[in-house]
Amino acid sequence: MNLRYGRPLLTADTRLPAGALLASCAILVTVLGVLFAHQDQPDRLDRAIDSPVVTWFGGHQGLGKWLIFPGSLLPAGLATAAIVAACLLAGRLNGAILAASALLAAEALNDGLLKPLIHRTYLGVLTYPSGHATAVFALAATVTVLLLAPPRQPGRAGAVRIVISVAAFALACVVATALIGLRFHYFTDTVAGAALGTGTVCGIALLLDLPVIRRLARCG
Repeated sequence: MNLRYGRPLLTADTRLPAGALLASCAILVTVLGVLFAHQDQPDRLDRAIDSPVVTWFGGHQGLGKWLIFPGSLLPAGLATAAIVAACLLAGRLNGAILAASALLAAEALNDGLLKPLIHRTYLGVLTYPSGHATAVFALAATVTVLLLAPPRQPGRAGAVRIVISVAAFALACVVATALIGLRFHYFTDTVAGAALGTGTVCGIALLLDLPVIRRLARCG
């Protein structure tokens, strides 16, 4: 295993969009947090979106529990470990650091800061942002960032990368929908979780790509 820091995680033409996405996610989480702080009732948007989803899942509770499973601690942790191992085997130390830190950082921000600070509740439980949504979107964003580097053999390999990224985010959306259907979260809780998970990955990737960090890594 030839372990090296690796190529930059973000290509030259994706750094600016990643920074803009990070800023947008931070603003969204902050604005929604201010709007829903210390509330225990859904707003009009939540009612409109949640009601039909909850109604449909009323007869599919077992399915819903399976659908939210990827956002639970064990599967999310195992997926993270697999991504870290794959990056190490490929000799991409920066990719392994991104994968190892993204989920931990996102969940720490969620459970350690935002949930107690915003203190929005659903059926007596702190729900803003959704931890399951945070986890699956952080994983999906991590996979997408790791696949950004152009393949050495373009063509079919590039198409496969796109399919994998789209599938990862589609799975994350399915998890978020099931969380609403099981009445674990309001719609806006899952939106905030998606923004928190995605924004955390963008922030860490930008940080790991800083020239000073890359220089320190090469010196080490």
